[in-house]
Amino acid sequence: MIIEHALLQVRAGEEAAFEAALAQAKPLIAASPGFRGIEVRPAAEKPGLYLLLVRWDSIADHRDGFRKSERYAQWRALLHPFYDPMPSVDYFEDPL
Repeated sequence: MIIEHALLQVRAGEEAAFEAALAQAKPLIAASPGFRGIEVRPAAEKPGLYLLLVRWDSIADHRDGFRKSERYAQWRALLHPFYDPMPSVDYFEDPL
């Protein structure tokens, strides 16, 4: 299993709209082959900052599957307008 990690910085004052859009977007990613779960957590001390953790069977399931799908185009249209700056994504392996 792989964990996709990203820090999402949402524009000030747009947190509620982002959270509503995220609720719409979650079923899009959940329908992807290799998807195992998603967590999005707001930062305790930094308004507008969210931690995204997505569990995948493999990096390819995310990068070559979801990211090249029509579901990702819809995900991007729903969520990317809220980010400033655009987040970078890192992948983490199972614990040693």
